[in-house]
Amino acid sequence: MEVVLVIHLILALGIICLVLVQRSEGGGLGIGGSGGGGLGNLASAHSTANALTRTTAIFAACFFATSLILAILAGTHSKPQGLLADLDAPVASITVSSDEEGGEVAADTTEEAPAAESRPSVPVSE
Repeated sequence: MEVVLVIHLILALGIICLVLVQRSEGGGLGIGGSGGGGLGNLASAHSTANALTRTTAIFAACFFATSLILAILAGTHSKPQGLLADLDAPVASITVSSDEEGGEVAADTTEEAPAAESRPSVPVSE
């Protein structure tokens, strides 16, 4: 599951980079175009745009596939329980007694509390 998640994150970052690099109507961060930048004589603006569009589509399809795989894996690891499953569990009742002044003295429970450890969980400095 962790491997699929790492691949999913790499694909997400790749899609972000590919979308930012593509030339838009407003100019964007595009590498193609009539300006001085770009890839020079290596590729024309049209072939570069086609390659970026195709690569973005491939990354998007792989991102969609990894999303489905992660959803399926998450569904298989969880235990589905209905709403009525919790009704069978015993409910702890607490009774509080009060003294003559109205203050609470002690609470009695029907379930026993877990035994305390004999030594403190946090080291005490002397």
